[in-house]
Amino acid sequence: MEPAAPARVQALAETGVSRLPAQYIQPPEHRPAHPSSSPVPAALSVPVVDLSSPTAADAVRAACADWGAFHVVGHSVPGELLDALRGAGLAFFRAPMEDKLRFACDPARGAAAEGYGSRMLANDDSVLDWRDYFDHHTLPESRRDPAHWPDFVPRYRDTIVKYSNSMKDLAQRLLRIISGSLNLPPSYIEDAVGEVYQNITISYYSPCPQPDLALGLQSHSDMGAITLLVQDDVGGLEVLKDGMWIPVVPLPYGILVILADQTEIITNGRYKSSVHRAVVNAERARLSVATFYDPSKSRKICTAPQLVSKDEPQKYRDVIYGDYVSSWYSKGPEGKRNIDALLIQP
Repeated sequence: MEPAAPARVQALAETGVSRLPAQYIQPPEHRPAHPSSSPVPAALSVPVVDLSSPTAADAVRAACADWGAFHVVGHSVPGELLDALRGAGLAFFRAPMEDKLRFACDPARGAAAEGYGSRMLANDDSVLDWRDYFDHHTLPESRRDPAHWPDFVPRYRDTIVKYSNSMKDLAQRLLRIISGSLNLPPSYIEDAVGEVYQNITISYYSPCPQPDLALGLQSHSDMGAITLLVQDDVGGLEVLKDGMWIPVVPLPYGILVILADQTEIITNGRYKSSVHRAVVNAERARLSVATFYDPSKSRKICTAPQLVSKDEPQKYRDVIYGDYVSSWYSKGPEGKRNIDALLIQP
């Protein structure tokens, strides 16, 4: 069990609590209904790229440059696999608490330990997210131990393995397109990242008694190279675009691509990582599955020299990825403050 951990959010929600406990109340400036929030133009929505189209590379280039996040369809990931993944996740979170707690995170292993948890950051004084999660360590295969994953949901472990392999293939396909869109060798970002460390996190956002005061996931950019996300039909994910929070409308069998901080460093800021958050609601639970494609902690991440010139000098200092991760978990994400700390000229 996690030391001094709050109750699981799901258990708290199921008691019928009518007021949000203090540790989940966001400061006014971070709340989803903050008065300064700009109205969202009706036509503004995350781009959709059909990877089976002959114009896919141009569409990816435009989406990376303008948004840092986009849906992909025509991705060749079977719909049956996406359905099985969502079904397995729901079956886990709907199971009795005593079954779930058999697979609880081990706090002795530090922040983001594998397993069932509710608190991911190392600092105990942070406002808590209104979510529970199960984090799977899936790549490299030396980290992958299905014995750490639920055994009481039929085909759960097999589904996670199949999904892990499918997401590795899709991430590498996308990184080759992204590299090529910058006139880099197609394998450039893939080679810069090196051996892939992949985690798959299933998040469960219970109905919230005061959703205007809470966040399911606070504003942040992801720390690795690229994130692939699927969600159910409830909605709640938002991306920050030109100072506005844009809802990401769920797309059946679409996969959301989110550029992360190491890709911003490698591309010298040509492509920015996407700041995003999850809002919650009072009526329906929501499930999402994020697959993170990251470097090893010993990997040194550097800006591509081909993207540095007199007119476009290097923007970010080189960084050892493990140092970046430690900063992210100790300080907390808070938008893009971790990558901003690497700016050569803030």
